[in-house]
Amino acid sequence: MDIVASWLAENGDKFWTWVVLPIVVLLGLYLTIRSGVVQFRLIPEMFRTLTNRTPRDDAGEPQSVSAFQAFTISAASRVGTGNIAGVATAIAIGGPGAVFWMWLMAFIGAASAFAESTLAQLFKVRDPNGFRGGPAYYMQRGLKARWLGVVFAIILIICFPFSFSSLQANTITAAVGGVVESTTGAEASGSVAWIVGIAVAALTALVVFGGVRRIATVTQSVVPLMALAYLLIGLAVVAVAWREIPGAIASIFTQAFGFNEVVGATFGYIVLTGIKRGMFSNEAGLGSAPNAGASAAVTHPVKQGLVQSLGVYFDTFLICSITAFIILTGVPDLADAPVGLALTQAALAGTLGQWSLTALAVIIFLLAFSSIIGNYYYGEASIEFISTRRGVLLGYRTFVVLAVLAGSLLSADVVWAFADGAMGFMAIINLIAVALLSGVVFKLLRDYMQQRREGKDPVFTRDRLPGVSGIECWTDELSVTGPIQTMKRR
Repeated sequence: MDIVASWLAENGDKFWTWVVLPIVVLLGLYLTIRSGVVQFRLIPEMFRTLTNRTPRDDAGEPQSVSAFQAFTISAASRVGTGNIAGVATAIAIGGPGAVFWMWLMAFIGAASAFAESTLAQLFKVRDPNGFRGGPAYYMQRGLKARWLGVVFAIILIICFPFSFSSLQANTITAAVGGVVESTTGAEASGSVAWIVGIAVAALTALVVFGGVRRIATVTQSVVPLMALAYLLIGLAVVAVAWREIPGAIASIFTQAFGFNEVVGATFGYIVLTGIKRGMFSNEAGLGSAPNAGASAAVTHPVKQGLVQSLGVYFDTFLICSITAFIILTGVPDLADAPVGLALTQAALAGTLGQWSLTALAVIIFLLAFSSIIGNYYYGEASIEFISTRRGVLLGYRTFVVLAVLAGSLLSADVVWAFADGAMGFMAIINLIAVALLSGVVFKLLRDYMQQRREGKDPVFTRDRLPGVSGIECWTDELSVTGPIQTMKRR
């Protein structure tokens, strides 16, 4: 098994270095420049649209989940073990400088996140629960390439609800095991993994068999709670180790452009590590978050594009940065430091004491469980793209629950390496589609900005994009805004 993991890791690094990385960076820069740095210029709009009123149907019910609920579904997937174990791994093997590249790629990637979620909104379709969509849908409807959408959907299903959810469950088990060991002084037994695995699998089943509205209800409650809890932990560390903060910040910038003698990382490896772990965490351009973004009922596709850009910032500049400062203030000497979750645990215990491991285990449970739920939803949207047969969806839900149980029991080394490869293929397919459809994104952005300059709350209808086919929704203003809002506008 170790040989397989080593082979996957070695070849995965080559694949990312020579194929994935150039595409991610170049397209992100292209979208940034052509959009007029939309991810910075329209930050106030991101917050405004996040709380927009949800359009309602003739019966007065919400047409689908709200912009905020879609934000929390995508944040639920983004904010997970990548923010704690992933950031710790990046720092342990790439040094503090890896954090700089995570930050930089989050800023560049926010433009890709804007484009992909705007497209997902434009080409979304109706279903009995509201809307669904994502990269597979804009590949079929925008590029007229259903085969490409099916390939993407299959890779996403393998990557997120199976591989990544297994990793989340594995991290929950490791966190609980760490608490047991610190409390009893003995190594956690195999029964701990079984107990945790069964519990997490049962909770997953309760949520995923309830449909998208239950998922939205759970995530809109859990995501703000876990972010606040982790922020408080981070503030506690900063308060105790405040003298170390200037040195931690300095090390992030000074070690971003050269060899790190402590961990033995070269410049290229520092960059690669920061970008890979950053992309795993914030998912910008990966093609996962648009599946959640498409589910929202909004009055203009650009609105959800802006909301999903904000999600990238929320993940990287807030949650990932908390982990970075916890580690760099708690373990300033990274020589021989443990890798992954153990590094974050060591930093917390060293700064706040053993009690903090229990608090971290609770936070990790919220982070990882919410990610499992978000990952499941991405897979459901992809399953429904391939087949709408109820039996297929039922089988998918069952396999997701089993994957969570298996992830609690198995070693994660091979799954991490395999997931990195799947993530790279996902990003390539999605970003190529985004590049080919980028002209549509810029037209939508111009339409949105024109309406804002006219003092309007932007409303899009498909007649505003003549010549673009494959748009199922957005037929007229009444269907987009709902009867009440339409009457108010007139």
